[in-house]
Amino acid sequence: MGARPASQRRKPHKSTESFKTAGYHAPPFCIVDAMNPAPPRFPAEWEPQSAILIAWPHADTDWAERLGEVEETYIALVAAITRFQPVLVCVADDDLQTYAEARLRSARVDLSRVRFVPAAYDDTWLRDSGPISLRDGSGFRLLDFRFTGWGGKFEASLDDQLVEHLDQIGTFLNSTRQPIDFALEGGAIETDGDGSLLSTWQCLHERHPAASREDITTKLAGWLHQDRVLWLDHGYLEGDDTDAHIDTLARFAAPDAIVFQACDDPTDSHYAELKAMGDEIAALRTRDGQPYRLFPLPWAKPILDGGRRLAASYANFLIINGAVLMPGYGDEADSRAQAVLADAFPNREIVVVPCRPLIWQNGSLHCITMQLPQGLVA
Repeated sequence: MGARPASQRRKPHKSTESFKTAGYHAPPFCIVDAMNPAPPRFPAEWEPQSAILIAWPHADTDWAERLGEVEETYIALVAAITRFQPVLVCVADDDLQTYAEARLRSARVDLSRVRFVPAAYDDTWLRDSGPISLRDGSGFRLLDFRFTGWGGKFEASLDDQLVEHLDQIGTFLNSTRQPIDFALEGGAIETDGDGSLLSTWQCLHERHPAASREDITTKLAGWLHQDRVLWLDHGYLEGDDTDAHIDTLARFAAPDAIVFQACDDPTDSHYAELKAMGDEIAALRTRDGQPYRLFPLPWAKPILDGGRRLAASYANFLIINGAVLMPGYGDEADSRAQAVLADAFPNREIVVVPCRPLIWQNGSLHCITMQLPQGLVA
């Protein structure tokens, strides 16, 4: 993820039209078993979790040039997660597992809460290549959408097979994988756990330019079992190559609350667009017809790398059991963002994880993680 130097760019995906499973076409709405009338449900991120899924960076990922800096962020992330719950770490081979264990042990991370799983992966953006988990009766349905490297920008053939691989080696409990022939990343969607989905039209339109908004709305509502799809037409971050993922812009904090990235600097190039997005969010209504409680996040000063502006968003936080992990950028706005999140999540500890190394590749904390609902893994 990110506008990489030419020496680091992966070979573009040769065919973004190839299907995960030849001949498979998931219906827009799934048929419900008569013996189990309750339809699947897409849980909110704040609901109880079994673990957080990540992939450890290594020299064959796009982190190679700054691997040491990025590893420090991963160590801090795993240390923060394991204070509250387990973490599942994908590793490319036994040597990488041994190395990661040693790094974590030296940082005094609780390794009893760390489980390593072998997997091949192109990169470590698990939010977009990991499973989208629905609760389905007493078990789970793992939606395995196509991952095309953000519309064919980067090679993603291994990442596109990640969910299938993890399922085949028995990583998940009491679950069924549902491959879906449709490009969708986890960072492009946000749910309140009660049937409302939030997304940006720019991203989905970029992935499916020939599809109408009505068609995409119907498909997302069906596969994800949502009865409302709320679209934002504004909002972007310079340096973001996801085509405006919602998880960099606006997030549910509760069924009646939205946290969003604001810009309070009229001289900044983002000001007009993020103000328009804020106005859109203010006009949204809950399913009860009430305005959402809104929590605007402060704006960090521009962070540049070789003249390239990096996408530093505080909206890219991760909710875990008992806490919210917030990306920190070494900016004076960090403490103000922490205070906003404390107001939005009054019953959770707000833990800052240093994420400046991540935004070099134009992603942040939420982008490299995927929550697994309680009961999905042991």
